[in-house]
Amino acid sequence: MEQLNIHRVPSQPFIRHGQQPKTSPSIPQSFSEQLNQAMMPTQLKISKHASDRLRERNIQITELEWTRIFDKVNEAKVKGIKESLVLLDQAALIVSVKNSTVITAMDRKEMKDQLFTNIDGTIILS
Repeated sequence: MEQLNIHRVPSQPFIRHGQQPKTSPSIPQSFSEQLNQAMMPTQLKISKHASDRLRERNIQITELEWTRIFDKVNEAKVKGIKESLVLLDQAALIVSVKNSTVITAMDRKEMKDQLFTNIDGTIILS
């Protein structure tokens, strides 16, 4: 599977060699918040099938759109969604939320008169 380099990295202050990093007071998190954060993926994978469909159908998704998709997929995961339909202006993606993997993609023309099954959530980004 092809992996996108879409991830969130907390900003780190520049520290010179030999310096100790300054620690800032943080808000304590509950165990469940820490566990949820640790379980969140840092990347959205694209299956070979979805990669082929994106290329064949000349579907162009910007880095900003991928970031928005990634954020919403993580939000869906927190809400218990397992399989989601992601609707964009130019395309639709089926995403395995539980695996953080794009399963397939189609352009808007193909979406006409389609029935989407085995999904339990929809993400609309426009």
